[in-house]
Amino acid sequence: MLFQSSLRQELAKSFGATVVVLVTIVLTMMLIKTLGQASRGYVNPSEVSLVLGYAMLGDLHTILTMSLFIATVSTLSRIYRDSEMIIWLTGGSRLIDFVRPLLSFAWPILVLIMALSIWVWPWSYQQTQDLKDRFEKRGDLERVAPGQFQESANGQKVFFIEKDLAQDKEGKNVFMVANERDRQTITSARTGHVEKINDQRFLMLFNGQRLEISNTDRSMKMSEFEEYSTRIDNDAFAKNPPIARTTPTWTLITEPTKNHLGELSWRLGMGFAAFNLMLIALALAQVNSRAAKGRHTLTALFVFIVYENMVNLGQTWIEQGRLGFFELMIPLHLGLALLAAFILWTRHIGFTWEFNTGRFLAFADLIKAQYQVKTNTPPKP
Repeated sequence: MLFQSSLRQELAKSFGATVVVLVTIVLTMMLIKTLGQASRGYVNPSEVSLVLGYAMLGDLHTILTMSLFIATVSTLSRIYRDSEMIIWLTGGSRLIDFVRPLLSFAWPILVLIMALSIWVWPWSYQQTQDLKDRFEKRGDLERVAPGQFQESANGQKVFFIEKDLAQDKEGKNVFMVANERDRQTITSARTGHVEKINDQRFLMLFNGQRLEISNTDRSMKMSEFEEYSTRIDNDAFAKNPPIARTTPTWTLITEPTKNHLGELSWRLGMGFAAFNLMLIALALAQVNSRAAKGRHTLTALFVFIVYENMVNLGQTWIEQGRLGFFELMIPLHLGLALLAAFILWTRHIGFTWEFNTGRFLAFADLIKAQYQVKTNTPPKP
């Protein structure tokens, strides 16, 4: 059918252009954020592209949802603005007939958004956290870049090492400051390297000096050594416990704690929001020739932001125990779907929500006159 094919074709063009624009904007913002994290030592500079790719993959469902919503609003607004909607309606098409071509175009995107929210999002977030944790919890000697002061993994030591770039196995001109419970030690050595002894990692220093400063009486003790060793804290390499964001969806369902139910409501809510926003776009897309251009685009962005914030706020409420899982999902998503369907039905039958002051005053005068006739009260002059 010409009506459905032309609508799907225009939706595809608008959706593709919107995706390209949003991906470019989000990718640029993520690149700036990731480079800032790399400069502060939170991300390995050589893994910036991996972190950026995983982060982009995790936010792809939000980009697709917003692109589908904006494409639907812009396409329908153009049809109204160019009076093409009048042609379709006078040709026998009804407003409710737009639902079928919209769903036939959007159902693969909706399935992809749901799949990204349920499976890809926790996996990509887990990969990103693993990259950051592995770089953050690397060995003390490996943490130090040549010519830079750097804290150790446990935060109790500060290192300065000039690495031997030829072999990259031994550090030269090592400087270390360690804060302990009752003293502070300052150690310097010509060379140093890491050795593994009895499944524990030790920093071996050679030909240096050690200064101990007591925190109680501020006394100092100076000593020289040919060989000195200090153990590297192995707790820094312990794996962090899993969080709700990285937990698989099936585990969220089988272990319904508050945090798990909150995360599950967010993942399912992102998929439901894509479908509801498409219905809302069809129900609200109507152009007034006297209104400012771009008003519907701004309205669409406002509706999208409010809906997304409600999904995030609902997750927080479930985690805090203020609402149950179904107490949030049914009123928010099913309620908005029914509201959008009701608005679409009222527009389909030609009902208007505009308030006419003149008609209201005339109706009030009519009711007042009938009341005066029934009570035999003469009207006031």
